[in-house]
Amino acid sequence: MGTEYGEQARRLRNAVEPVAAGVYFAPEAHSAYEALGFDGSPVAQDGVARPEMKAYFTSRGACLGQVPGEVVAAAFGCFNPKVVVPATKVGWQITDRPTILAAREQGATAMLQRVLGEQPDDVARVTELLRRAADAAPWAGRPIYSGLHSLGLPGTPVGDLWRAADLVREHRGDSHVITWAVGGTDAVEVLLLTEQWWGLPPRAYTPSRGWTDADMDAGFQRLRERGLMTADEQITDAGRAFREEIEVRTDELERPLLDALGDDLDELLDHLDTWSEAIIDAGSYPQRIAGVYNVGGGPHFGSGLTIDTAEEQYGRRD
Repeated sequence: MGTEYGEQARRLRNAVEPVAAGVYFAPEAHSAYEALGFDGSPVAQDGVARPEMKAYFTSRGACLGQVPGEVVAAAFGCFNPKVVVPATKVGWQITDRPTILAAREQGATAMLQRVLGEQPDDVARVTELLRRAADAAPWAGRPIYSGLHSLGLPGTPVGDLWRAADLVREHRGDSHVITWAVGGTDAVEVLLLTEQWWGLPPRAYTPSRGWTDADMDAGFQRLRERGLMTADEQITDAGRAFREEIEVRTDELERPLLDALGDDLDELLDHLDTWSEAIIDAGSYPQRIAGVYNVGGGPHFGSGLTIDTAEEQYGRRD
């Protein structure tokens, strides 16, 4: 994939992210899960609430069915199964699939309506473009995308927008797991590489996915043996190139979506960038996380957001 194609793929990734994933930070979603019996959001930074993990694994994984945590861990890819499996088990003791899917949709839609309005300008056109991209996406090896597809559309303007955005987001997420899983890394290794590819300090982000110091110690040792990390846990040039190659190959797997959008991509991005910035400004998606995500390893394909220190973003564990 050429540089321009790769830039388009990452711009789409960045633009769609807060629209689709604001549900994980929206107070409306947290309230909906609490009403079912889940705990409240445990941490708030810069006024943005973080997901409660039992509700997170259960609600995001519910598109797969009322499945055990082992299936959720396999689909999500980068989380420690020792965290996912018991959390999901508790989640299914609290609620069932139809109920939490409804709560998730309710929370996402309510947040988007609060920020963007009941009927955002050109919402039908943006949804049409997102659906065109999602409908062109390959299914093989994409469990979360396919699970979302099975749900259909909610049937409201903003609900349909959110579902279409989530399909595009999760297709890339599934493609990313495919890429690193066949590319010679495991979950801990790809997270450790990603931290420094993003420009974060070592061990700043990986603990947020449930991995322990012992897991990270072993992961760094494996990466050192391959020449991807130094003895003092710094990414090497080879490690940086290796991690960028993972992203380039992920970009390539999203080519069918870009081909389907064609010359309409810029129109879609103009709307999504504006809406995503509004969601961030409203405190329903973390600016610092968005900044890290947008910077992503080199050329800045995002909207100009910046990052702060990893300690401030994630509450680094020593």
